[in-house]
Amino acid sequence: MNKYFAICPRGLEELLLEELRAVGGEELRSTAGGVFFSGDWSVCYRANLESRLATRILWHIVKGPYAKEEDIYRLAVRQLWPNHFAVSRTMRVVTTAIKCPLKSLDFVTLRVKDAVCDRFREDLGERPNIETRNPDVSVHVFLTENECTLYLDTSGQPLWQRGFRKASVDAPLKENLAAGILKMTGWQPGTPLVDPMCGSGTFLLEAVQVALDRAPGLDRGFSFERLAKFEALNWANIRSAAEARVKPAEPLEIRGYDIDDQAVRATRRNLQEAGFGGVVTVDRADVLETQPLTEHGIMVANPPYGERIGEQEELAAFYPELGSALKKHWAGWNCFFFTADLRLPKLVGLKPSRKTPLFNGPLECRLFEIRMVAGSNRKP
Repeated sequence: MNKYFAICPRGLEELLLEELRAVGGEELRSTAGGVFFSGDWSVCYRANLESRLATRILWHIVKGPYAKEEDIYRLAVRQLWPNHFAVSRTMRVVTTAIKCPLKSLDFVTLRVKDAVCDRFREDLGERPNIETRNPDVSVHVFLTENECTLYLDTSGQPLWQRGFRKASVDAPLKENLAAGILKMTGWQPGTPLVDPMCGSGTFLLEAVQVALDRAPGLDRGFSFERLAKFEALNWANIRSAAEARVKPAEPLEIRGYDIDDQAVRATRRNLQEAGFGGVVTVDRADVLETQPLTEHGIMVANPPYGERIGEQEELAAFYPELGSALKKHWAGWNCFFFTADLRLPKLVGLKPSRKTPLFNGPLECRLFEIRMVAGSNRKP
């Protein structure tokens, strides 16, 4: 039984815990920014393939106390790295820390790299090459105030890189955060879904994959395929089972709109290249004039944040108009807005029924749920 740590955007930990339980993870425990779990290699492979919310899955190698850099070197040099990956693999070391008293994390990274290479040299007479940009294998060092944990990355490229989004617009939402927001809205396949400010179509792409029961990792490779203990037949069976589950692509009650022609083109291209061309309707439209085609459904949007003063003033003028449009057109719908602009509910003039704190990288955001009650607001 291996031990693992799955990293995710802050705010999605409990949802990720349930997701990992569903793929067979045991001894699950959430902490800020991720979930500890255990399982065999099948669980690791399935977590990488199936998780919509994780950023990466790390395999726990060892944990020990430290007071200075040399303690970390000694902990690392004692590990049997040649049992974990071949000397022909390129590698890098990544260090992160919370409340670490040491002066330089770069020096820690250097010492762990030395330790791994020294171990290879001692055991095999040669050492692996270092490749910082796109290595075969990544050793992750995590430091707290007095403990060092060493992991091997089983994911490779971050798991939010589904391999789909070829065309992008400014400040796109990462796929795993979009998937988490979608889950928080309570949306289920079959329920109408609208993103009236779709950008490059991230919410739409995530929703289609859920509706078609398509594992998010089917179009990419993983670092575990380059580890010494890789079980190729086991992985082939897991992958085949996931492929066999995918439903055929057919038109769904999922729609995207954007006022920007470039965004509409980007979304259409991304859907087309993912093989979902005829599945989602995408049109150019102003959110203030967009109207739903059904009486009930879920709207989800990631409006602009306005990081500069001029933009903030523009948004302060836009939000009341958005509030009027919601009252006029969207009665009966559950509307969700993900934003770092905490003025939104007040300026929109509608009281949110729920405010969920989430982080977009370091940026603290909120997911506001605004239930548009049917009846009183709609014009005859």
